[in-house]
Order: sequence, then C-alpha cells, then structure tokens
Amino acid sequence: MRNSSSELFAKAQRVIPGGVNSPVRAFRSVGGEPFFVDRAAGAHIWDVDGREYIDYVGTWGPAILGHAPRVVIDAVRDAAARGVSFGIPNPYEVEIAELICRWVPSIEKVRMVNSGTEATMSCIRLARGCTGRDKVIKFEGCYHGHVDSLLVHAGSGALTHGRADSAGVPEKLAGMTIALPFNDCEAVRAAFQNNRGEIAAVIVEPIPANAGLYFAQPGFLELLREQCTAHGALLIFDEVMTGFRVARGGAQELYAITPDLTALGKVIGGGLPVGAFGGRAEMMDQLSPEGPVYQAGTLSGNPLAMAAGLAQLRELERIDGWKLLEQLGASLENAIREAVREVDLPLTFHRIGSMFCLFFTHGPVTDLATAKRSDTQAFARFFHECLRRGVYLAPSQFETGFISTAHTEQDLDRTAEIMRDALRVACR
Repeated sequence: MRNSSSELFAKAQRVIPGGVNSPVRAFRSVGGEPFFVDRAAGAHIWDVDGREYIDYVGTWGPAILGHAPRVVIDAVRDAAARGVSFGIPNPYEVEIAELICRWVPSIEKVRMVNSGTEATMSCIRLARGCTGRDKVIKFEGCYHGHVDSLLVHAGSGALTHGRADSAGVPEKLAGMTIALPFNDCEAVRAAFQNNRGEIAAVIVEPIPANAGLYFAQPGFLELLREQCTAHGALLIFDEVMTGFRVARGGAQELYAITPDLTALGKVIGGGLPVGAFGGRAEMMDQLSPEGPVYQAGTLSGNPLAMAAGLAQLRELERIDGWKLLEQLGASLENAIREAVREVDLPLTFHRIGSMFCLFFTHGPVTDLATAKRSDTQAFARFFHECLRRGVYLAPSQFETGFISTAHTEQDLDRTAEIMRDALRVACR
C-alpha cells in the first residue's frame, strides 16, 4: 500500500532535517504539512494521495514548458542512453554555450555549473579576482543562493524563515557585504563614496523575485551601471530566475543594460540541476585553467542537464514561447485583478511576463520593507484555501508564481475562480 503524504513526511522528518531538502518546502510560513508529489504533466501535478492541482510553482521556475514536456523527456532519454555522466567534455556543453552566447549579448564566454548558488558564488569570486577588491554590494530581499557572503538581508527561504542572516556565516565575511535598500539611488552613491576603491562588485536581481515580485524604479538599474563603471566595480546580474524566462535575452534585454557578469540557472536545465555564469571574454579568461581564479565541478556540463536545457530552449524559440507566455500572463492578470476588485481588499498584484505575485497589502511595493507590510496570516489562509480547491501556489507570501506554456485558458479561468473564492474566505 502506498504511503500518504502525512506518512511520508513523518518518515522524512526522522532522516532529513525538517523533513525537506530545501527549507521553503516545509510549509513553515503557512502552517500545515507539505504534500508529496506522485507525478506531474503539463501544468498539473498529482500528489500521492490522488489529489490534482494546477501548478504555479513550476519547480520554482525551470518548468517553463510545463512538466515532462515531450521534447525534454526525449532529449534526456537519448542522452542517457549514451551515458549519464562522463567528467569529460561532451558536445552538448559546446552547443548550449554557443546558444547562451548568441542569445545574451553581454556573454562572450560562459561556464556551466550545477546550481544558481554555484553561479553567483563563482561570479563573486571572479569579480574579486579581477578587481583585487573584497567588498560586495547587494540589496535587501534579493536572494542569490546560500553563498556565505550573500546571506545578508536575503530573500526566499531565508526571509520566509525569519533568518535574514544565517548561523554559520563568519561575521568578518558578512562584513564584506554591504546590504542596501533596493531602489535607493542615494544609498548606492553613498556606499561607493564611503568605500572608495574597495568595492569589487554590485550583485542584483534586475527583477527581484525572492521577496515576492517587485520592480526597479526608472533609472535605478542605469545608476548601478553608471556607478560601477565610474568606480571600477563589476555589475553582476543574477538572472537565475529571469534568464530566458522574461525574454530570450533575459531582464538585461528588457532593460537594455549590459552587466559585466551574469548568473543563470533554472530554465537552462530543463528541470535538471544546472547553473551557469558568463561575461566578457577577458574576464572569463581569468578562470582556471587560463587564469588564477579557481572554479571546478565534477558534474558541471552534465550531458543530461545540457541535453534537457538545449531541448527546452530550442522549443521555446520554435514556438515563440515568450509571446505565448505574455499572452497567458496577461489573461491571468486580468482575471486576478477582476477577482481583487470584486472582493475589495487591500491587495497588490504584480506581473511581468510569466512571473506574478499577489501581495496582501496596499501598494506600492517597491522593496523589501514595503513587501514585508503584507499580512502573512491572511496569505496563509488564502494559500490553504487555494490548495484545498486545487491550485498550488508557493507556500510563502515572499515567493513568485510562474506560468508555463502548458497552462491553458481553462486553467487560468479556473484559477481565477478559485482565487476569488479563496480571497473571500481568507480575508473575512
């Protein structure tokens, strides 16, 4: 007899910390216990208890074509038949590197890694190696993986669990990170003035999506580019989430800003573990074996992940996926905004392309401080009402929802109907 989600979670807690392998999966911020997935296809998932959900987590971003798309499954099957791992260069690595460099003009050379955390960590090390400086500017609420020096006023799971700074991060290391409010131009100028010749890089999510979803005010990203250039620091765009999702060339294409280094992940692996980072050739050539900055990985460029990523990216281009995702996103936005008007509650809805977030607060939401005004208890009630009715959203107010090309208009209409009913219950 198959174990239920409750039984599996009880077993998991005995052998896995918190019963989960990534903190936000634990439902701690919304209460209750996580469910366990049996299978997924398209825009739907089924748990081990037989319940079906319309999914807006999408593996936290990678499932841009939906779950188990045929082109990806076939590519992985074909690659696996040739061997699942080599630790030796394989042709897929070259093909996906060429595609990334072609689609993202700021990237002349790219190196594959195994996660977004590895990508941002490597960007920081490379920036320090290229500049000979130690300090890094980041922004409150922007999450760049569980890198020691970047777990300072972080978002995502660190924010959800009330630990903006993680235990185990040395104070001296954290002291090399300057955390500033997002969208605060004066704070950026002051940080550069007060740390002249010491700042190696500014790292930023050009579209912050780990404390909910909010956007850069006009001129803010341009200021970052200007200040980095003026002070000899590198500008790092963390596009692990936005890369190949908001546009073919990522957020940097939308904003027409050229970073020095870019971190990628999620979509480029087709659902398998992956990360990448790239930039100008002269900077990337500072990496070993060409240069003095060491970076390595046994499974980097794994043939299964490379084949899956290539298949997904090529299919996105073939079907003009970004146009379709914008259409689907606009449909969902219109439906949710209508639902919000009907219930007349203090809510703020944000969307860009296929990414969205419903904040349980009056707007505007422009940074971490304004996002944290949200009524997290009301969100928790809303989350569980949606889940009970068959819509799965991220189990935290401070996460982003994702639409895939597999979502149908029927899915979106049903979602809006469920959200309307859930709002009425959650905000009584």
